[in-house]
Amino acid sequence: MLQQATLTSASSHLAQLQHHPRPLKKAAVLMPLVQRSNGLHMILTQRALHLRHHPGQVSFPGGRFETTDLSLATTALRETQEEIGIDQDNIQLVGRLPELTTSSGYHVTPFVGFVARHEQVIIDKSEVKSCFEVPFNYLLNNDNFVKQHLVANHKRHFTYCCAYQNHLIWGATAQMIINLQQHLQG
Repeated sequence: MLQQATLTSASSHLAQLQHHPRPLKKAAVLMPLVQRSNGLHMILTQRALHLRHHPGQVSFPGGRFETTDLSLATTALRETQEEIGIDQDNIQLVGRLPELTTSSGYHVTPFVGFVARHEQVIIDKSEVKSCFEVPFNYLLNNDNFVKQHLVANHKRHFTYCCAYQNHLIWGATAQMIINLQQHLQG
């Protein structure tokens, strides 16, 4: 279904990197997919409310690159295990999407991976408020995404948004899903 892929960043993204006001920190996230009896689902988290960056926002498990990480893929797997308890050995990475730059100064590399269906989520409450799954078909439907202006950190942002149940997926997380949609369609 999803082939191994490494996609290059768009030239507009490179221009954005060159004009960022401060040095960027490397980070990686995992876009985890899991097969359920009713189809394929994507696992998302809601960040803990006490966190300094993006409190309460919907995100993928992930975080900052550490010098002990062998690669950004290692970062994504380590952070997933730390945040939601999914053992790294039970995740099969199948692809990598274009990097994104966040307003908080991170250069984020998203990885796509399949989680063994028997894995249980165990939330680290110091980093994650909650964890939920969205049917993958719902996320692949472009009609479920709208472009909107939102205000965050006292700045106005033009971003994709996707409502699912009582969650709002927006910002870098929504953009990563859009990038995955485009990759799978093209």
